[in-house]
Amino acid sequence: MKKVLTGLQPTGEITLGNYIGAIKPMTKLQDEYDSYLFVADMHSITVAQNPKELRNNIKKLLALYLACGIDPNKNTIYIQSENEYHTNISWLLECTTYFGELSRMTQFKDKSKKNANFSCGLFTYPVLMAADILAYDIDYVPVGIDQKQHVELTRDIADRFNKKYGDTFKLPEPLISESGTKIMDLTDPIHKMSKSGDNEKGIIRMLDEPEVIRKKIMGAVTDSEATVKFDMENKSGVSNLMNIYSAITGKTNEEIEKEFENCNYGEFKRSVADVVVAEISAIQEKYYKIINGNELDEILDKGINITRKIAKEKYEDMKNKMGLGR
Repeated sequence: MKKVLTGLQPTGEITLGNYIGAIKPMTKLQDEYDSYLFVADMHSITVAQNPKELRNNIKKLLALYLACGIDPNKNTIYIQSENEYHTNISWLLECTTYFGELSRMTQFKDKSKKNANFSCGLFTYPVLMAADILAYDIDYVPVGIDQKQHVELTRDIADRFNKKYGDTFKLPEPLISESGTKIMDLTDPIHKMSKSGDNEKGIIRMLDEPEVIRKKIMGAVTDSEATVKFDMENKSGVSNLMNIYSAITGKTNEEIEKEFENCNYGEFKRSVADVVVAEISAIQEKYYKIINGNELDEILDKGINITRKIAKEKYEDMKNKMGLGR
């Protein structure tokens, strides 16, 4: 079976947009591939983090993913920083990576412009990302178009190492999926719903109280036409609510338009709120059982034991080929 790997940064709280756009598609991938899923906590410290919040977020993130349908029996789940071989492999790869390659990375250029005192980690983290992938001979890495450059760099680094030291790494392919529906901000529906959005009224977080969720949906921006019709360009607010309703119920836009053809926006919003609250409440019930139990530690212990062994073998192979050690 082909291998797929996904890394999750434990920053911010997961939103309804993350759930619909990213997590639900992942539940399909886990049935098709040998799936590796890890918390990229070392990537998150390329910018300053509150240590207590970071540690709490790691467990919350994993508990939420499990509650949302990520199956620990179909995924090898682990925390990046618990496997020391990721950074060991990363250093060996850094020594075969060129300064010019890293300086051309689009995300580095964007983020470094916003902060003149950026860390060295922000500059070199694409190599750590390469190590995360190459350690396990991964076949596919699901990424958005903005991350495709990182997988391409990983392939370049691996290919260069193979040519210089002998066949060592599998060259991974980016898996640019026809990603899940993009969910927009409820108050500003031309922009994506973001964990770091400015207006809390526009963001539904997966751990929001049910009545808070309902209030946010009832206050969502619509228009003056009072017609439930999908038109992202001219009716972005209504179309966004239709996308949410469709993602949860499985109904098509045509079916939704017919269902609400004689309804006003208030009735439509109440129906959207009902299905969202029901979906998220069921997830929250699972989440609190997981976060307050021992299951998560057992899953992580199993995952790190598996991955540490694999990554250690890859590191020892690299070290030997490079002439390091005795």
